[in-house]
Amino acid sequence: MMNYARHTTLDAVKGLTAEQLDYLPTPQSNSIGMLLMHFAAVDYFYRVFTFEEREPDEEELERWGPALDLGDTGRAAIKGHDLDFYVKLLEETRAETLERFKTVDDEWLHREMPFWGKQPANHYFMWFHVFEDEINHRGQIRIMKKQL
Repeated sequence: MMNYARHTTLDAVKGLTAEQLDYLPTPQSNSIGMLLMHFAAVDYFYRVFTFEEREPDEEELERWGPALDLGDTGRAAIKGHDLDFYVKLLEETRAETLERFKTVDDEWLHREMPFWGKQPANHYFMWFHVFEDEINHRGQIRIMKKQL
């Protein structure tokens, strides 16, 4: 499911220029490039959270924070990149995630830990959220492409 979601995302952005990736439909919007970096950041964050069972450190937050938060912080920091930059970032983060998945079994997927609002959730749900988030934002990308 993660691979399918990523395949359809990459198909949706195929051929976009750096200018198109930076397009903001409104001053408060997120750009397509911001959303692509968000996908990589979410992948990275959930890998740290679920496999390493920790929060990102200051250096990781400096690198990934604008893409996790988006909004004003993301608009200021995430721009000027071509599609290859984002595709490489997406491929690298996903390859690392898939390598980590090779080290766990189905029992790990069902293991619970505190999640949103300190409520219990299992790893299966957490990783479902990773590609659910990508699918939702991909809808935004498709709408923005129509506005270009």
